Amino acid sequence: TVVYNRVWIPDNEEVWQSAEITKNYKAGDRFLHVQLEDGTELNYPVDPAALPPLRNPDILVGENDLTALSYLHEPAVLHNLKIRFVESRLIYTYSGIILVAINPYKQLPIYGDAIIHAYSGQNMGDMDPHIFAVAEEAYKQMARNNKNQSIIVSGESGAGKTVSARYTMRYFATVSKSSSNAHVEDKVLASNPITEAVGNAKTTRNDNSSRFGKYTEISFDQNYQIIGANMRTYLLEKSRVVFQVAYWQWK
Repeated sequence: TVVYNRVWIPDNEEVWQSAEITKNYKAGDRFLHVQLEDGTELNYPVDPAALPPLRNPDILVGENDLTALSYLHEPAVLHNLKIRFVESRLIYTYSGIILVAINPYKQLPIYGDAIIHAYSGQNMGDMDPHIFAVAEEAYKQMARNNKNQSIIVSGESGAGKTVSARYTMRYFATVSKSSSNAHVEDKVLASNPITEAVGNAKTTRNDNSSRFGKYTEISFDQNYQIIGANMRTYLLEKSRVVFQVAYWQWK
């Protein structure tokens, strides 16, 4: 039995489709003979300088760390994230020290105090990928090395950056066992209506899109308990103040 490699080929609807090579490719060939997963056979035109990316072995599909994949390219990343989200309902995946999050657009029961305590004191790689694991790593490094730590939350409009930042602050407030500041994330969020009034807009992809950057600084005392927070804003899209794009509007 001949076992051929599987590759990813571009698709207008699925973005990428998995296909199996059914005939040995030789240097100089203008077409790659492949069979799609639905059984369709086709001759896919190829450029010898840019052959289709190879697909990872099935045993690696669904890995919780993208760096564990044999082939780390766009279709491999998208497929792995899709499998974890669609089949396992998992929204978090590691990529080394980076946490990749998919916005489920609904509340999930994975942010309660019991989950926070489960991640407290654990190493980042010992638990399933989670925003709490990233927060715990930052908190642990701060306490161990007595140095400031930064967590960068980035993503496109509607990706869930604001919510992710809120869960991070909730984690710090809980594990630091702060009393009067136990709800620091609520106090920071209470200021949101002020900044959102002039900095948020309704877009085609997000009804409440932040059109500015936000830097939140959380201060701890010598016992590593929260004593306050400071928020700074930057990079406001000032053009929106005087001009409104069709179908886009200020909140």
